[in-house]
Amino acid sequence: MFDRRLVTHFDWIFLLLVTLVAGAGIVNLYSATANWTVAGTPVYLKQLFWFGIGLLIVIGICLFDYRHLEYLGYPAYGVVLLLLIAVLALGRTSMGATRWLSIGGVGLQPSEVMKIVIIIVLAKYFSEKATPLGFPLKDLAVPGALLLVPVLLVIKQPDLGTAMLLLAIGGSMTLFAGVRRSAVLGLGLGGLLAALGGWFLLHDYQRQRIYTFVSPERDPLGAGYHIIQSKIAVGSGGLFGRGFGKGTQAQLSFLPERHTDFAFSVFAEEWGFAGCLLLLSLYLLIVLWGLYIARRASDRFGMFLAFGVSAMLFWHIVVNLGMVIGLLPVVGVPLPLFSYGGTSMITTMTGAGLLLNVCMRRFMF
Repeated sequence: MFDRRLVTHFDWIFLLLVTLVAGAGIVNLYSATANWTVAGTPVYLKQLFWFGIGLLIVIGICLFDYRHLEYLGYPAYGVVLLLLIAVLALGRTSMGATRWLSIGGVGLQPSEVMKIVIIIVLAKYFSEKATPLGFPLKDLAVPGALLLVPVLLVIKQPDLGTAMLLLAIGGSMTLFAGVRRSAVLGLGLGGLLAALGGWFLLHDYQRQRIYTFVSPERDPLGAGYHIIQSKIAVGSGGLFGRGFGKGTQAQLSFLPERHTDFAFSVFAEEWGFAGCLLLLSLYLLIVLWGLYIARRASDRFGMFLAFGVSAMLFWHIVVNLGMVIGLLPVVGVPLPLFSYGGTSMITTMTGAGLLLNVCMRRFMF
């Protein structure tokens, strides 16, 4: 039975921060895609619908004790692994990548689900295997295998952006758990060798993205077009922006993917440095609040769970913002709560629900 006293510990401030960012994203989508529709519905209304579904998911997650996830983590991991394998055999191909499964007429992207599942599984492992001196390299074999198997399956799709995020989330949780200096050196060397060897396994378009990242001007009307137009949009916003609905890059359709990967570029052009500073401050508060929830968790599993979700949000934000201003290659990573996409919204709101769940039960032992 649900304990009504938990309502008094509900973190309304965190939910308000999430709602403010999502609201800003919906307003931004209205400006960028006022005349666009998805199945006859305007894009911004579709995003509002997904946010409403996300709020229902948050409520549903908060109704049960997050500690039950310890026992559901490994079974869920196995199911999602099977779904990732099924994607390679039966998935829907779009723009050269096979990432979606159609289940009952509803599209499902298992790699997004894996972000949440890998957090739960690693939280369970590290909460049970505490060591005061840090993990040696040999003790990281199990979490390393748990992480690398889905990463390799996601790379096979191919979806390099999501694979990078899974590695970043897992790596952050591993460092948070504590590793010995020798293990850090070993992992660093292994990562360097994997990166060098992985270059020869990349698809041609993935190598092109790296070439474009180094020098987008080498193909300004082709591979470099996205990032060049994005930097023009961000730079032309100036201090206070051009005004709502008045950004030339978005309104004149110079900026591709302005509702998904480059939604922040539209916002930067219309609201300028001042608006960007406010939005980034909200994101910073969300991540720091997540870490604060992790610090106050009543048990180690809740602490690792909250930290993992905070790491997921952090790396999504860093990769997307680095991508749109040319500091990182374009890898197709959406900005949480801001870019259009039902799967991304559901994943982010699921993470927010887990943070609120841990916070609500911080006084239960």
